Amino acid sequence: MKKRLRKKLHKAEFKELGFELQFDLPDSTLSQDDYLEFCLRFLKEAIEENGLLCVGGIGVGGRLMIVKQSRGSVTEEQRAIVVNWLNNEPLVQNVRVGEFRDAWYGPKSLDYSDVFMR
Repeated sequence: MKKRLRKKLHKAEFKELGFELQFDLPDSTLSQDDYLEFCLRFLKEAIEENGLLCVGGIGVGGRLMIVKQSRGSVTEEQRAIVVNWLNNEPLVQNVRVGEFRDAWYGPKSLDYSDVFMR
């Protein structure tokens, strides 16, 4: 495969890595306003301010895929910042962080389409 096509398809030396993230929020004690406020703070402080994007759902049973906003891979430092932010948040419980994996061609078992169909 030619270099131009590898770049376009995010293959070989142009592969971009991200990581999966899961955490729980208390579903019985959290008001809708508190949930929204938490989500906005998480997206602004932990994700956007670190040049990242996320796809998925937040809360009980929610899964997120964290990727870089621009071309390239998420760094160890960026992953650590997100995890530390969650660990310092009193609402968050049971943080689970996945290994780095291909953000474009990851496991076929992960399907985030259900998140957008609700």
